[in-house]
Amino acid sequence: MKHKTKLLVDRFTEILTAWEGVECITLNEAAHSDPLDPYFALILDVFYSSPIPKAQKRCSLYGEDVAVFETSSQNEKDRFLIGDTPVRLEYKKTGKIDDLVHIACDKHESLWFIKDAGTYGFYRLANCDIIFSRSNWIHDVRKRLKSIDERFWKEMRDTVQSKMEHFISDLGAACFQGDKFHYLIASAGFIKMACLTLFCINKHFEPSHRAYFKQVCELPVLPGSFLAEFQTFLDNRNTTDMESNFYLAKLIGQKITAL
Repeated sequence: MKHKTKLLVDRFTEILTAWEGVECITLNEAAHSDPLDPYFALILDVFYSSPIPKAQKRCSLYGEDVAVFETSSQNEKDRFLIGDTPVRLEYKKTGKIDDLVHIACDKHESLWFIKDAGTYGFYRLANCDIIFSRSNWIHDVRKRLKSIDERFWKEMRDTVQSKMEHFISDLGAACFQGDKFHYLIASAGFIKMACLTLFCINKHFEPSHRAYFKQVCELPVLPGSFLAEFQTFLDNRNTTDMESNFYLAKLIGQKITAL
C-alpha cells in the first residue's frame, strides 16, 4: 500500500471506528494499485449493526477537504474526492449480510434472491483486507463462505450458463442480420457469462470486472485450448468477420458446457 493511501485509510478508520454501530471495515483491492492508475480508488466497505450518522453529518465528519460529495438515494454509498483521490465508502448492514450468507449456505430454496446479484459481494467479503474488526463477525462470515456446498455452485452455474447460451444465440442472430450493434452487445454478454460460468465451475466468487480476465486465466479447471481461443475472440475487433467470431464463441461455449 502506498504511503498516501495508508494515510487516508488511517484517517477514515479513525473517523468510522468512533461510531459504535460500525462492526468491521474492509479495504477493497482497488486501493492496492498506484494512485496514478486510472482504476485506483479508495473503497472501504463499512459493516454496521446499529444506526450510523446521516449522510450530511457523515460528510461533515469526513473533513473540510472533501469535494464533490454525493450519496446514494438509499444512503448506502458516499462518493467524494480528497484532492484528486476518489473515495467511496459503502455502508452495509451486518444483518443483511448474515441473511445473504444464510441463503447461500443453508436456505437453497431462496437462491433466486442471490442469482441476479451474483457473487461479487461474497468475493469482497472473502478477500478484501480487514482493517478494523470490533468482534469475530467478519471471521465467522468468512468461515461460513468456505462451507458453501455443491448445490449453490450448481444452481449459480445453471443460471449464468443459460445466459451464456442465450448470448451465443444472439451472436448468431446478429451475424445473420449483419447487425453490428447487436453483435457488440451480445459479444460483451457472452464474454461476461462465459467467465461467470467458469468461476462457478471452479467454485470461485466473481471478482470486479477489471480482474475478470486475469483471474479466469488462473482458474485450475478450464476447457482445452480455452486461453488461446478466448484471447483470439477478445482480440478480433473486426465486426466484418462476425460469422467466424460466432463460430468461435459457439465452440468455446460448447467446451465450457461440457465441463
